[in-house]
Amino acid sequence: MRNVLKIAVLLMVFVASTSTMQAQKFGYVNSSEILAEYPKVKQANANIESFQKVLEKQYKQMLEGFQTKYAAIQQKAANGELSPKQQEEEATKLRDEEGKIGRFEQESQQKLMKKQEELLQPIMDEINAAIKQVANEKGLQMVFEANVLLYSDESSNISTAVKSKLGM
Repeated sequence: MRNVLKIAVLLMVFVASTSTMQAQKFGYVNSSEILAEYPKVKQANANIESFQKVLEKQYKQMLEGFQTKYAAIQQKAANGELSPKQQEEEATKLRDEEGKIGRFEQESQQKLMKKQEELLQPIMDEINAAIKQVANEKGLQMVFEANVLLYSDESSNISTAVKSKLGM
């Protein structure tokens, strides 16, 4: 009798866990594909590229100005127009300017990263909200990124529904 009872309990646990597993629904999304096709991302990337070009132009102008000053000082020194003390003063000025250029380059990188975050974060939030909406509409408990799936039934792909939710 005890064995029958044990078997009956095990059978009930197995049936309950099987029905629970079947009730869970999963989906996946290819966010890279969505990002590549989303017009707002393309516009943000164009703005970032434009901002980057402005910074690069400023950097190039600073560098060219530095090189011009350096060449002029070298020429004056070669012609004997500068005393050793003047040469030392000019070298100090050049080192200071070189430091300013280095700081500008670092600040430019920080500004560029801040601009990227400023423009792309709201878009990422919008995409994530669309994924959440589609998941709720389809009754999905979990949504995975498609780029790391080893196998999935294509019917679990919600990328098209997310694109539709984003108006793409």
